[in-house]
Amino acid sequence: MTPPRDRPPFVADERTQLVGWLDMQRAIIHWKCEGLSDADAHRSVLPASPLMTMAGVVSHLRWTEHCWFEVLFLGRPAEGPQFEGEQEDADMMVEGIPLAQLLEDYDRQCAVSNEIIAAHSLDDVGRHPDFRSAAATLRWMVIHMVEETARHAGHVDAIRELLDGEKGYY
Repeated sequence: MTPPRDRPPFVADERTQLVGWLDMQRAIIHWKCEGLSDADAHRSVLPASPLMTMAGVVSHLRWTEHCWFEVLFLGRPAEGPQFEGEQEDADMMVEGIPLAQLLEDYDRQCAVSNEIIAAHSLDDVGRHPDFRSAAATLRWMVIHMVEETARHAGHVDAIRELLDGEKGYY
């Protein structure tokens, strides 16, 4: 595995640093998935959290980006597995979907998120009328996604080590 080592610049404007940290965490997710078979990507190694698989986390992060930036911030219609029915963690139920497809979907969603971040002020407030969380600023949402992605990068780091012994931060 070749680790992503591109940290955001030490001296830069706020947006560059925030997106830089988010992009670095996204790259870590990709790095941790390098070389995994689909079987391992879907294998559960945490008995108390059977949906917490490498593939499940990638899907969850894709749909979380969609939710925060497209639904809550832009006010677009709520769509995706977490909004279709009452099944908790539906966005992590990805059995049978190849890891490569999940990573491509995640990449596309991250590109959309970055376009949204670039096109708006960090002080702009979310617009979705049906969700209280939409009242947050774009800045808050970006910081939340850095935290969310970093937390799950830690999960996939531990899952990967349990799967095949690969370890390392960045």
